[in-house]
Amino acid sequence: MKLFKSLLIAWLFLAALSTAFAAEVAGVKFDDTIDLKGSPLVLNGAGVRYKAIFKVYAAGLYLDKKATTPDAVISQSGAKRMSITMLRNVDANELGKLFYRGIEENMPKADFAKIIPDILRMSQMFSEYKNLKTGDTFTIDWVPGTGTVINIKGQPYGAPLKEPEFFNDMMRIWLGPNPADWKLKDALLGKSS
Repeated sequence: MKLFKSLLIAWLFLAALSTAFAAEVAGVKFDDTIDLKGSPLVLNGAGVRYKAIFKVYAAGLYLDKKATTPDAVISQSGAKRMSITMLRNVDANELGKLFYRGIEENMPKADFAKIIPDILRMSQMFSEYKNLKTGDTFTIDWVPGTGTVINIKGQPYGAPLKEPEFFNDMMRIWLGPNPADWKLKDALLGKSS
């Protein structure tokens, strides 16, 4: 009877652990649900951004309901989060430049010109942080009524960016027609991991 109780307790413990997070990607655990300013979000998908053969970061996309296409993600009006954990040390200024290029390559030039002030603010943020080290995290949140909120290492950076288009343009880095990484795009859309 003691053996049965011990096995039952061990099984319950393992079951509790398995529900604590929905995905583990390159050693980074992503919770299956989170609360963003009172809005419950579900993990839509998670994956790794590769540059050549090197793992750069793990990313997880949280939405108020699952979506399998970029248009379905962008059209959702509720809260959203992109959570990124660095898998290697990266020059933050270089990462900011890559994000800038990722936005530029995934939208019409006229639309891109309209958001240059917000992109410059984002670039300034990355240049101030100098380096992002392995294990550092940052999030890009869309909070309805507030705007796009960027947190680096758990701390908010600057005032929110009010325009909803900016958050959606940021999402095109990973979900646009020319994504940063095709496998990561599929993973974020829940198509693979």
